[in-house]
Amino acid sequence: MQQRPSLFRPSFLQVFPSKPEDIPHSFAQFEEMRSLHPVYRDEHLPIWQIFRYEDVATVLTDHTRFSSHAFAGTGSFLADTLIAKDPPDHRKLRNLVNLAFTPKAVAHLSDRIRQIMQELLDQVRTQGRMDVVSDIAFPLPAKVIAEMLGVPGEDWDIFQRWARVDSLTPASPGQEGEGRGMREEMHGYFSQLLEERRRVPREDLITALSRAEIDGETLSEHELVSFCMLLLAAGQETTKNLIANFTLCLTDRPDLQEQLLQEPAAIPSAIEEVLRYLPPVWFVMRQTKTDVELADTPIPANQMVLAWMASANRDPAQFPDPDRFDIRREPNRHLTFGHGVHFCVGAPLARLEAKVALPMLLEQCKHLQRVEQAPIPIRAGIVFVIGSLPVTYQSF
Repeated sequence: MQQRPSLFRPSFLQVFPSKPEDIPHSFAQFEEMRSLHPVYRDEHLPIWQIFRYEDVATVLTDHTRFSSHAFAGTGSFLADTLIAKDPPDHRKLRNLVNLAFTPKAVAHLSDRIRQIMQELLDQVRTQGRMDVVSDIAFPLPAKVIAEMLGVPGEDWDIFQRWARVDSLTPASPGQEGEGRGMREEMHGYFSQLLEERRRVPREDLITALSRAEIDGETLSEHELVSFCMLLLAAGQETTKNLIANFTLCLTDRPDLQEQLLQEPAAIPSAIEEVLRYLPPVWFVMRQTKTDVELADTPIPANQMVLAWMASANRDPAQFPDPDRFDIRREPNRHLTFGHGVHFCVGAPLARLEAKVALPMLLEQCKHLQRVEQAPIPIRAGIVFVIGSLPVTYQSF
C-alpha cells in the first residue's frame, strides 16, 4: 500500500507526554498515524506499531495469531504471570480471578472501599488543599488490595513500598538487578503467607488461593504467588491512574464537576469516558505466531507488535467526534482494558473503586482546581502515570 510521507514518523518514545500540555500533541500524532501509517515499523526499532481501532482489537483478541509471550521478554515483574500466557495455560490461571471477584467478595469490598475513602478524605478535607495522587489515588487501591489479599496490618509499610513500583513497565538495564531482588522478596513473602493461611485459614483471598483447585488440579506454589503479584500490580496501578486521570479531566471542566455533583448517576458513564479519552493503559505488546496482514500490510511471523489502545480509543471510525470529552457517549467500546481472554484482571476492581470513591470526592471536595504553577509530572509507557496532582477545593 502506497503511503505518503509523515510529519512525525514517531519512534517508540516520542509520543509520550511528560506534562499535561503535551497530551494533545500525543493524540495528534496518533491521528496522523491512523491516517497515513496505520501499521508502522521504524527502521531503527524492530517493533510493528498498530494504530487503528479495528486492527488493535484484532491484535488484542486473536490469540491464535498474536501471542502474549511477547511480555515475557520485557523484564517486568509480571513477565511470568497470566498476562504473559496463551491458552490453554492462560485459562487455568484466569479462573483464579473468579475467586477474587465473587459476588460476596465484591459486596464486602464496596463497604470497605467507602470506609477507606472516608478515612483518607477525613485526613485532608478541612485543609482545602491536597495532592490527589499521594493522598487519595495511591493509598486507596493499595489499602484495598492489601486487605483483599489478607496482608496483615503490620506489614503495610513493606506492601506500600511494593505498590509504589510500576510493575507494568519493562525494566531498564540499570533496574533489572533491583527488580529481581524485589521480585524475590515478594515471592518469599507471599509463599510464607500462603503457608500460614493453610495452617490458620481466614476470610481472605490468600486463604482462598491456598486451597484453590482449577479443573480438579491444585495450582503450584509458583502459580499462586505469581497471581498475588499480578493482583498487587493490576489491582493497584490501574485504579490509581484512573482516579488521577479522572480528576485531571475534571479540573479542566469545572462545569462538569457541578453537573456530576447534581447527577451522580452519570458518574459511571463519565468514568468510562475517562478510560477512553485519557486511558491509564496506553498499549500492550504481542508477538506474531504466523505471517499476518493488518491494514494491507504484511507482518512476518515472530515479530513484536505494539498495539496502541490510546490511539484506537480516538479512532473516528469507532467514536464520532473522538477528541470531544462526552460523558454521555454511547456506545463507548473503548479498548483500555483490552478485549477477549486477556481482558484486564484489574478492571472489575478499578471500576468498583472508582464508582464508590469518586462521588465521595466530588461531594466532599467541591470546586476542584489545580494549584497554579504546580508541576504535574507525567511518566508514560505501557501505563500513563501522573506523578503528582496538587489541587485546591472547598469543603463544607
